[in-house]
Amino acid sequence: MGDNTKYIFVTGGVLSSLGKGLASAAIGALLESRGLTVTIQKLDPYINVDPGTMNPFQHGEVFVTDDGAETDLDLGHYERFTHAKLGHDNNFTTGKIYHSVISKERRGDYLGGTVQVIPHITDEIKHSIKLAAKDVDIVIVEIGGTIGDIESLPFLEAIRQFKVDAGKDNTLYIHLTLVPYIGTAGEVKTKPTQHSVKELRSIGIQPDILLCRTDRYLSREIKAKIALFCNVGIDAVVTAKDVECIYEVPLVFHKEGLDGKVVELLNIWTRAPRLEAWEELVRKIQATQQSVTIAIVGKYVDLTESYKSLNEALCHGGVANDCKVNLIFVDSEKIEDGTCSQMLTDADGILVPGGFGNRGIEGKICSANHARVNKIPYFGICLGMQIAVVEFARNVAGLKDANSSEFNEFTPDAVIYLMLEWFDERSGTVQRRDESSDKGATMRLGAYPCHLTKGTLAYRAYSAGKISERHRHRYEFNNDYKALLAEKGLVVSGSSPSGDLVEIIEIKDHPWFLGCQFHPEFKSRPMDAHPLFRDFIRAALEYSKARLG
Repeated sequence: MGDNTKYIFVTGGVLSSLGKGLASAAIGALLESRGLTVTIQKLDPYINVDPGTMNPFQHGEVFVTDDGAETDLDLGHYERFTHAKLGHDNNFTTGKIYHSVISKERRGDYLGGTVQVIPHITDEIKHSIKLAAKDVDIVIVEIGGTIGDIESLPFLEAIRQFKVDAGKDNTLYIHLTLVPYIGTAGEVKTKPTQHSVKELRSIGIQPDILLCRTDRYLSREIKAKIALFCNVGIDAVVTAKDVECIYEVPLVFHKEGLDGKVVELLNIWTRAPRLEAWEELVRKIQATQQSVTIAIVGKYVDLTESYKSLNEALCHGGVANDCKVNLIFVDSEKIEDGTCSQMLTDADGILVPGGFGNRGIEGKICSANHARVNKIPYFGICLGMQIAVVEFARNVAGLKDANSSEFNEFTPDAVIYLMLEWFDERSGTVQRRDESSDKGATMRLGAYPCHLTKGTLAYRAYSAGKISERHRHRYEFNNDYKALLAEKGLVVSGSSPSGDLVEIIEIKDHPWFLGCQFHPEFKSRPMDAHPLFRDFIRAALEYSKARLG
């Protein structure tokens, strides 16, 4: 922990899904606009060591960092809104904290003492917070869960103690709460906020700033009432107003004076904020006149949070092409009867995202076939690339029973198979896995280099021969079929440096058909769209214009 590092702790009350992650990210963006360096950390109260083995319906997307950490989706917001480079030290869970403490106890690190929540668990939490404070001015720490949840208590106790350890000038508490508008009464109600702050104060934490989530700007009278009952200044009551576009949030917070109040309370001198880039981004999003429709074919479509980074990357691609991207979510299980053509009629582009398991696979294969045959732009990510390879092998290369060994271990033509070993460039070691390996944190995870082939869609998109992208998968292209599929028109446009692993495939004589084994959505930014998403949306726009005449 640096001597001059400041800490901001963001908590949430009343109910979940108020947007603590977005609020934390927006605060980070505002502080960066003032010339400060920022990192953001998420502390999650669930007992899983990480979200890697959790069903997306339970937890939403799993976001992967360069160093291979499988993390909460909020880290995606943090990276999209700031320049922070996040990793393992930016996401801790109850399971990860307890695992560390129990391991220390087994080694005898506690010298025979009784291991307790206080001080051992809380000390471990505080140590974890300090790990994030490397060469930055501000560490923003989001506490998962809702005030009043029993599982969050050790984290809240730890951040209560942290103010004593770091000093009041170096610690700030921001509490996000709800101020609902009751239509029948014709007014907003402050009681939920009052009770949430009362709960927080009962465990020894007095919030310094309140973010009040609501659908309208709060009047000065309402702010004064909240300030009185919650023991904060009126200028510390900030309207967190609903917005049409999430990238408006920093601008709304700045309008409410949030960043000025933060630097005042932390006793920091900064330059005036420079928000021109955010203002231009919002202007471009709101001013778009043209649009494209992208069909996302997957099995987690009932919870769009499962594809959070993907949805945002498509939006970024739209911004780069001055067009709005309309998304239609197609349940791949419901088109396994061959009805994908009807479901995809309005699509200007088809995207099959990552996933696991054989549920809905034939619907995805049908979608890839529809895109290939009808020359519709196709983007396959991770599993979506593997789906494209299986479809091509079956319907172009004549391998009628081709499949992935993930879906059919007895297939005679496993064009996709379990990756048993690979070279990890980060550690310089050969990694080995098999069917009996643990599921948690055993995939090919994190950033790996890739070499591109000149003259391909991938090379033109990146304008570079060497790239680095983030991975999260167990299965891989089977090189035994590379020559046959290449002969039939499949192009391997990206490979690992050794050439052993296929990273990107394309198809000849198609305007834009590309599959990648990695997850490019994790590196897309609102003001710097990922090149593959940029070019995919451009191809979809061209297809739309040609179709409409």
